Amino acid sequence: MTNWTPTSWHAFPIKQQPHYDSPEQLEAIKTYLKKMPPLVFAGEVRRLKTLLADVADGKAFLLQGGDCAESFAEFSANNIRDSFRVLLQMAVVLTYSLGTPVVKVARMAGQFAKPRSDDMETKDGQSLPVYRGDMVNAMGFSPLERTPDPERMVQVYNQSAATLNLMRAFAQGGYADLHKVHGWNLDFVAQSAQSEQYQRVADRIADCLRFMKACGLTAETSPQIRETEVFVSHEALLLDYEEAFARVDSTSGDWYDTSAHMVWIGDRTRQLDGAHVEFMRGIQNPIGIKCGPTTKPEELLKIIETINPTNEKGRIVLIARMGAEKVAEFLPPLLRAVKKSGYSVVWSCDPMHGNTMKAANGYKTRDFNNILAEIKGFFAAHKAEGTHAGGVHFEMTGQDVTECIGGAQNITVDDLSSRYHTHCDPRLNAAQALEVAFLVGQGV
Repeated sequence: MTNWTPTSWHAFPIKQQPHYDSPEQLEAIKTYLKKMPPLVFAGEVRRLKTLLADVADGKAFLLQGGDCAESFAEFSANNIRDSFRVLLQMAVVLTYSLGTPVVKVARMAGQFAKPRSDDMETKDGQSLPVYRGDMVNAMGFSPLERTPDPERMVQVYNQSAATLNLMRAFAQGGYADLHKVHGWNLDFVAQSAQSEQYQRVADRIADCLRFMKACGLTAETSPQIRETEVFVSHEALLLDYEEAFARVDSTSGDWYDTSAHMVWIGDRTRQLDGAHVEFMRGIQNPIGIKCGPTTKPEELLKIIETINPTNEKGRIVLIARMGAEKVAEFLPPLLRAVKKSGYSVVWSCDPMHGNTMKAANGYKTRDFNNILAEIKGFFAAHKAEGTHAGGVHFEMTGQDVTECIGGAQNITVDDLSSRYHTHCDPRLNAAQALEVAFLVGQGV
């Protein structure tokens, strides 16, 4: 890796960054974070790359999901548990339906910053910095709350560490045991249209487990029955934070971003000559690249080559976020270009970000039918081009929110105000997320 250091991105143009009043305070916070233990370890990152290589080869399926933007206010063990549980439910449904391993990557333990369309927000004649996520500032509309504060990065670190600690306990401590699939249903999901379908899957898994036990395969002899692997990811938007967690692995001598197993570049920050691409090319984590309608094939190939010049399998995840009405037009040229190049990538569908709209009552929402339509278009495009549709990427929560309209629950625009809790973009609730998993498993 020539001419790269964790700070070389400073020499490149950068977008979507807050302005801090005190550069000295920012540097002091970064110095503090650089001394903190890593949140993830290089060996875990390499394990995820191995699994993503299987996804690229069509031997596994990627499920990535979690909060649009984590918040300080909603941080609790129950919320972490509920989101973790929905991810497990979706993975079980997909594994059973597709007959293939599912690689689980959560949008958790670091997803605290969001890109925004404007730098400023104006209300009643007063203009203040836009809310960029709890890593940067607060939602409240006052000069104090909206002033970017680097101290918030310390709280992000502490909350991420606690989240990871609990997730690892759930994954390895018996909560993920397949014998407990019946108990994973949240109360409100148990009352939903998906409950009966899920219970049928759970019953079949229980039958399989009884047969396996008779053959001598139990949770004691086969750890895969009682344990699972869940990795964490976030958009690497604030490079000051990511820089603080760039560490050299003592066993390989390579640089890793130890803030997450996988990080991604957003659709607004993937400039070839930009700071985000520069930072990503030097770390050995799996790197996601969001691909929207403005993504040009030649531009995408250059970004892939810059970040992954050796064409390492499992290193690049291309996350398509086109919108239901645009996927059929804009995705196929990218599929053809990448296929022709010979680059090994994982293609994943993000059906959320291209389908955001404002309802008549002013709430930002997403229509379940549009989400489903983009997923269908994604799979159809891959089938037509002879490429592999490797995964799905959702903004979702384990809470019983009413943020996306439609689905079997038939949430309407009038329902949005009842439980609209997101700090940024609308999320699928647990019942809607499980419904999508069944539909994907059935071939959409």
